[in-house]
Amino acid sequence: MRLGEIGEDLAVGELERLGYAILARRYRAPRGEIDIIASDGPAVVFVEVKTREGTTFGTAAEAVTTMKRRRLIETARDYLGRHRRHEGPCRFDVVTVTLCEQGPEVEVVRHAFDLTG
Repeated sequence: MRLGEIGEDLAVGELERLGYAILARRYRAPRGEIDIIASDGPAVVFVEVKTREGTTFGTAAEAVTTMKRRRLIETARDYLGRHRRHEGPCRFDVVTVTLCEQGPEVEVVRHAFDLTG
């Protein structure tokens, strides 16, 4: 199993533990992919998962660059349009997964950014 798949599986487990309902995984559109789409109460949540083995090359959250945020926003707009979800709140969360010797550390960063990037 690839590192990213391991991280996504751990992220799904943590999101479900927090009460999120998973709507889709690996949603693809012409301009990009969203790792997880979930609902948290009335909100549609677009989730980017970043997995790292240690922090030698920076944290997982630092890997969500401005360009990556723009692609996520465009892909989220595609999802909202295709699924006619123009009403109601939406947000972008980032789940960081750090694989350590003592076990994985999973952190959910709610409202990491909004539709303006």
